[in-house]
Amino acid sequence: MPKLICVLALLLYSMETMAQAGELQYPDTAQASNTISGELTPGKGFNLIKTKYGSLNLGIYALVRFLDQTPGNQVWFDHLGNSQTFVGRDDIAWHRTMLWFSGFAFTPKLTYTATVWTIFSTQQTLVYGNLQYTFNKNFRLGVGVAPNLSIRSMQGPFPFYLSTDRTMGEEALRSGFTNGAFLTGQIIPRLYYNIMIGNNLSTLGIKSAKDTRDFSKSFTLMTMPTTGEFGPRGGQGDFEVHTKPATRFGVSFVNCRENRFTDSSVSGPDETQIRNTDGVLFFQTGSLAPGVTVIEANYTMGSVDLGLKYQGLGIDLEFFGRRLSDFEATGPLPLSVINDYGYVVQISKMIIPRVLMLYGINSYFWDQWNRHPWEAGGGVNVYPEKTRSWRLNLQVDYIYKSAAGGTFGLYTAGQTGTTLTIGADILL
Repeated sequence: MPKLICVLALLLYSMETMAQAGELQYPDTAQASNTISGELTPGKGFNLIKTKYGSLNLGIYALVRFLDQTPGNQVWFDHLGNSQTFVGRDDIAWHRTMLWFSGFAFTPKLTYTATVWTIFSTQQTLVYGNLQYTFNKNFRLGVGVAPNLSIRSMQGPFPFYLSTDRTMGEEALRSGFTNGAFLTGQIIPRLYYNIMIGNNLSTLGIKSAKDTRDFSKSFTLMTMPTTGEFGPRGGQGDFEVHTKPATRFGVSFVNCRENRFTDSSVSGPDETQIRNTDGVLFFQTGSLAPGVTVIEANYTMGSVDLGLKYQGLGIDLEFFGRRLSDFEATGPLPLSVINDYGYVVQISKMIIPRVLMLYGINSYFWDQWNRHPWEAGGGVNVYPEKTRSWRLNLQVDYIYKSAAGGTFGLYTAGQTGTTLTIGADILL
């Protein structure tokens, strides 16, 4: 704990010193009113260059986090009864950094974003981006890296989640990001759409030479009927303390014929986006039957989300279902379809307007294996400068048979126990 206190104290002191020196100004993130374009959208940033031929803006997101998963050592059993080892994390990490270089080229209708993205916890760094052309408010065409539109948290709120990352329910079943083409816009006032055609379910770790000829297809319809907005970036929590009820309703759908992208002689797949709800990678050899490897399968997911913000109260509810089917495997399997269903509910309240927020979260699954993974927890957000751009977060979460895994988020597959996380993040 002393090492954590030192890290946070140094971060706070550095930012306060820069602000006093006039070197740092906090942008008004209320201007970053993105609601449908996904978490790759920059914040307001800092304008570096602007001419009649083009512009250049620099935006930054950064997160430092302490994470403690307990009990630290466990043995758990997957749905086949195989024993698995869980080693909980207990570390401090400069977890995520994103640098956005964005602007317009030749005409304000043609915009670009080039992103430097790194997850230091996994030693991964990528440079990616997209080009977008806005015909009018009804049609904006983009090409490049974008999200498959499976759940709400991939369609704008990042990083304005209640915690510093997604809930287990969102993380366990969701699709990922890929190269493709997308079309977004307004159908009628307060009703929006987003359509995405991508190379695969998730491009992370997948080289183009391994892609098949199958595309992912996804879409979202979203409406904000009462006020026509849902806060900056459509984020969670009523930080702005709405005086009139702000509401949001959305439906999303994804379908993809997904491949493991690795020869069947190799037990570990390159495709790591899809997991069984017991936490085991779906394309891992032996995930459904001993010694059998799934080569291809259909992934289909749908979700419905509802949100309310009023007088500092925020309520977000999402229901989702995922279907895995049409398996191509190296041997016989005990089933031909896997159906998993779940929900996430998140409730928050501003205790001190624009300074202190309390929240609670709950996820639950009705899954194929009747393991019923769930989580229940809560936390506190402190905003030292009364802006969403700088936040301190503390969360305590009890997890039962975690269906989510990996070091991107807050969860390790199979965990049953308590996770404590303390973080500080900035969006500039």
